[in-house]
Amino acid sequence: MRSELPLRRPDATVRLGWLDALRGVAAITVALHHASYHYLPDFRRTLLEWIDPGSFGVLVFFLVSGYIVPASLERRGSMRRFWTGRLFRIYPLLLAAIAFVVVLHVTGRYELRDGLATAYHPVAVALSHLTMMQDLLGIPSAINVLWTLSYEMAFYLLVVALFSVGWHRRSVATASTLAVAAPALALVLPATALSTRFGEGRVSLAAFVLMAASITLACARRTAVARAGALAGGALALTLVLVNGRVDPWQGLAILAVMFTGTVVHRAERGQIRPRTALAVCLLVMVSAAGTGIWRVRHYTTWDTDLGEKRAWALAVIGAFALFGIGYALRHRHVPRWLAWSGVVSYSAYLLHELLLMLLDMTIGRPKGDQPLLFVPFLALLLAASWASHRWIEKPGQRLGRVLARRFDPDPAPAPAAEPSRASAAS
Repeated sequence: MRSELPLRRPDATVRLGWLDALRGVAAITVALHHASYHYLPDFRRTLLEWIDPGSFGVLVFFLVSGYIVPASLERRGSMRRFWTGRLFRIYPLLLAAIAFVVVLHVTGRYELRDGLATAYHPVAVALSHLTMMQDLLGIPSAINVLWTLSYEMAFYLLVVALFSVGWHRRSVATASTLAVAAPALALVLPATALSTRFGEGRVSLAAFVLMAASITLACARRTAVARAGALAGGALALTLVLVNGRVDPWQGLAILAVMFTGTVVHRAERGQIRPRTALAVCLLVMVSAAGTGIWRVRHYTTWDTDLGEKRAWALAVIGAFALFGIGYALRHRHVPRWLAWSGVVSYSAYLLHELLLMLLDMTIGRPKGDQPLLFVPFLALLLAASWASHRWIEKPGQRLGRVLARRFDPDPAPAPAAEPSRASAAS
């Protein structure tokens, strides 16, 4: 299915350096946050009383995804090309990372987290991870950071559903509705309701089949079939976020609101909505996410406090919006090449840093106290591994995706030039 009027601008294919810079900062922040468990355990406890760097980093990622992903779909004007591009951009490295963890587990070097190998059926684990929505299916992630990909996939499904019915420009209404729904439904919506009622295996199987069918149908050439598939995928995503997430449903709604806020900013930048409208939406979503967190978040460790958790969440939300706003304000400035490059390899850095920490624990062990100098070799190794995986896993997958996208959905042939009339030929 193609949009009749795809957006194609002269700068559409130009990489936006400020967004790469934000992604690089987000990935490194999350990596250092998780490394602090290993190399700064004492200082980490003090820091987490004030701000959660992990939440800050992933919220920046969500804002950037919201800015980029719908624009990518609208620029192509084709759901077939969109899904082909997304799947080949994400899955090669994802499957490689999961395979690495499975090999470590099978060889006895690593125990899968949260009882994944013992408390859940292996087929359910595999199917849930293939959907990328395991965090919305009641199954722990094989790698801790994979939970964010569940909301990325839910966002893709919702964006495609809105595009299929021509509602993709209603970003202001979408973000605002989600922002209002988060606190309004906080006391009503249950967590993991479907998985608790029917079992993780059945729900994972149903979600896998529905998601595969929805994407396949959305790529159909008949408009009605494509629309039906896209809407089915959107309904699946919304249902899982509302009643089956691992986290409280208000948090899932807040995450989606943050992502659609990125879309609102993109529309303001393109002149499709007024800047003051976009600013109002940003403030609404930020206040809703931070405020609902202050109301609902509770401590979950023996050394933490409710006040610390609430403050850390709220400051992470405010900090993410502030950084995104600064990046947007400086978007026309030159971005240092090294900073832009960190964004290019940010997906690799995000997925691989947990694996690197596993390997370092196995080889050199984990220090008993704060050892901040260990951050230096950790970061150097992470950037080297990210460069390698981007070059040899990500880029080949992306190239293959582009080839298949052109094959599945070739550009329409240019219209033949009109023959000159006899009068004009004779003149």
